[in-house]
Amino acid sequence: MQLSAGQDLPHTRTRALHWLATAAALAAAVATASFVQPPDATATTDAASGARAAAVGPAPDPHAASYPVDCGPNRLDVVDSATGDLDGDGSPETVAVVRCHTETGTPPSGVYVLARPATGKGAPRVAATLLAPAQQRSVEGFAVRGGVVTATLLGYSTTDVPRCCPDVRARTKWQWKGGKFVQSELPASSDTAGV
Repeated sequence: MQLSAGQDLPHTRTRALHWLATAAALAAAVATASFVQPPDATATTDAASGARAAAVGPAPDPHAASYPVDCGPNRLDVVDSATGDLDGDGSPETVAVVRCHTETGTPPSGVYVLARPATGKGAPRVAATLLAPAQQRSVEGFAVRGGVVTATLLGYSTTDVPRCCPDVRARTKWQWKGGKFVQSELPASSDTAGV
């Protein structure tokens, strides 16, 4: 059987009853786990932050967000994403790498931090722009670890450089400091696979 893009297999479609049963089972498991503990169990900071994260809900879905990117007649592709508590508030954010779809070449990327909607309902909101497509950079080696976003940014030194062959490479990180994301360059390395 051949499916077109965005089409689900019949047995993978979820129904409201499925989600209701899943939520009830999860609530029962959490309630049971809170009563079944060893007598000498103590709470730790990690357990407390994990409970806060579970209480606030899942990380924002990068495919449900609306990004400030104009792709004209082309669709926008989410090419990578990762989650983590970037600002230390106990609620997970999602970082998404997006770019306009094309069959050839590599259009510039955008890197956005997504947060849950302020009202708790609706699509995730873009909380911060780490890299705008107007900066004419592509992203590789993207990761979120320990609240730090890292990536290797590829670009061009002049407009004469062919768009197929970026000649500028910078390892970059973004970290929440003083109420905003601060960007800094990482030391150069010959091994960028583990960025």
